[in-house]
Amino acid sequence: MSNLALIAMLLMLMALAYHLGLTRSRAVASHRDVRLHSRPGYYGTLVALWCGLPAFALFLLWSLFAAQLVDTLVVQQLPVDLVASLSDRELQTLMRRIAALADGRGVAGGGSPEELAAAAHMARLETIGQLSLAAVTAVVAVVGLVFARRRISPHWQARNHVERVITIALGASSAIAIFTTIGIVLSMLGEALRFFSFIHPADFFFGTVWNPRFSSAGAGAQGQFGLLPLLWGTLMVSVIALLVAIPVGLMTAIYMAEYASPWLRSVAKPIIEILAGIPTIVYGFFALTVIGPFLSMLGDLVGINIRTTSAMTAGIAMGIMIIPFVSSLSDDIITQVPKSLRDGALGLGATKSETIRQVVLPAALPGIVGAFLLAASRAIGETMIVVLAAGNNPVLHANPFEAVSTITVTIVNQLTGDMDFASPQSLVAFALGLTLFVITLGLNVIALVVVRKYRQQYE
Repeated sequence: MSNLALIAMLLMLMALAYHLGLTRSRAVASHRDVRLHSRPGYYGTLVALWCGLPAFALFLLWSLFAAQLVDTLVVQQLPVDLVASLSDRELQTLMRRIAALADGRGVAGGGSPEELAAAAHMARLETIGQLSLAAVTAVVAVVGLVFARRRISPHWQARNHVERVITIALGASSAIAIFTTIGIVLSMLGEALRFFSFIHPADFFFGTVWNPRFSSAGAGAQGQFGLLPLLWGTLMVSVIALLVAIPVGLMTAIYMAEYASPWLRSVAKPIIEILAGIPTIVYGFFALTVIGPFLSMLGDLVGINIRTTSAMTAGIAMGIMIIPFVSSLSDDIITQVPKSLRDGALGLGATKSETIRQVVLPAALPGIVGAFLLAASRAIGETMIVVLAAGNNPVLHANPFEAVSTITVTIVNQLTGDMDFASPQSLVAFALGLTLFVITLGLNVIALVVVRKYRQQYE
């Protein structure tokens, strides 16, 4: 039985358990002078939880440790002299070949007799494991169902138990998000520290040359890893994007919130927000095939050399992409300004435009600034647009019409292909990722501080 079929079976058993618990609780409540502690739905939910949660826990444990257990048993069936002659990496390669043969995918050369025998043994173990898991999971689910159903009584505090389970589930979800973030940071930090064992941090953070190639010999044998060209290219593209997105997005938000009729707002706002759902790779192609050639042609008309792939091309495409981000956030903030402020300004003789400039926008300014900073974080972390449209030229210059390289593009370049993660050429990607993480985190923190510090509460 596949994992999907097993999960479907558990969900059906939980649905049955809910129905049986609901029926049982209603039958108990139908007796005269009997008052249940909770509503019948809570009893049905609790029976379903007793049926499903232990079985799902067993399923998760099996999913975590089954592959390792099967590999251990398969290795024990291999010839001892063969296992002893292999290094750890070679043994891992052999196990991948055996797994491919067991799945029926086949490998180059067809496999040796030892590999074929081990693959057959692995397939048998996996089949036995899946059948055993299905049987044990079904038994555990049924036992939990029967146990919980028999416990239904007027004094069983089903609602409290269900709400406790929900609280634990919500806390676990928050913990997963927190620990995932911590794990990402620690993994990047560990590899970045390995990189800094090769390259001095000062040479990385203050270097002006990016050339991560091995030299023939001497002091430059590990290349040059100056961050400043990449950081400057990232900031240049992001600033251009914000110069495009902020005016257009803010004016769009003002029009939608203050001037547009309800029917026009209901039509135009979703159409504008469709831009946020377009994949960034599509924006990259659009920049490469439309924006870049248009800018190059425009430069020829005025006598300016504008490359097809440049910081300007990537910045304009990125600005178009984050327009709905700025517009939607700003619109939500502007519409939250109380109507009494508008009515007061209009009652004092201000025009509609004066009310917007002198009352609405100052009241919404902290939230709008926060939206701008969040949009800046989005622009700094963008990858696919700059991969296709920025030109990948890690040189420190101030010309927006020339090609540049950004931190995200460099991370992609350094981790593309078969890389040795013991060399600075690959480890530098983690140092760049950690730097980018710190920058975006700083912008997000500043946005939160601005919003919380300068937010005004209106009644």
